[in-house]
Amino acid sequence: MICDDDEGILDITGLLLESYGYQVLLEPNSTLLLPRIALEKPDLLLIDIWMPQMMGDEIVRILRRNQETSHLPVIMFSASRESKRIASEAGANDYIAKPFSIEDLNDKIMALG
Repeated sequence: MICDDDEGILDITGLLLESYGYQVLLEPNSTLLLPRIALEKPDLLLIDIWMPQMMGDEIVRILRRNQETSHLPVIMFSASRESKRIASEAGANDYIAKPFSIEDLNDKIMALG
């Protein structure tokens, strides 16, 4: 599952990951993400840190406190300098800086699988 408020990034990342054989779920609205995760039970979450309404790090902290989602692998991404630290402090499994190559992202996904 991918969550990013930038629908262009969301769409292209989704298409590229599908070309690698992944089944991809897209969510542009961070406030709808937690109920979708509960319903869809994804194998991995790729989430932007900087989003309106609910920030990505806030969502990851909520996931980590919930017994049903505490072990969900999470890769956070952003273009901000402090984002790697934020991702680590929130409990993300990994971080990738924007812009990223789809090959690097796939390597990170495979490492978590």
